Amino acid sequence: MPFGPLEIGIVLLIVLIIFGPKRLPDLGRSLGGGMREFKESVTGSHKDSDDELPPAEKKSEPVQAEKNSDATPAGGQSS
Repeated sequence: MPFGPLEIGIVLLIVLIIFGPKRLPDLGRSLGGGMREFKESVTGSHKDSDDELPPAEKKSEPVQAEKNSDATPAGGQSS
């Protein structure tokens, strides 16, 4: 028993009346996030590696410059 466009429209109208237009985007985001988590748990694919995270969420390691007081010039001889 498939749903036709009239039934889908009625359900969307009821959801719009119950939640209001201001809460619909948040409701859609949370529903999409829940569906994404469910799909990942069923398929077994997890986003645990750093290369799949957006740049803002990657943990960056601070770069430390090497300080060597016995450094020699590029020629290899000390003066």
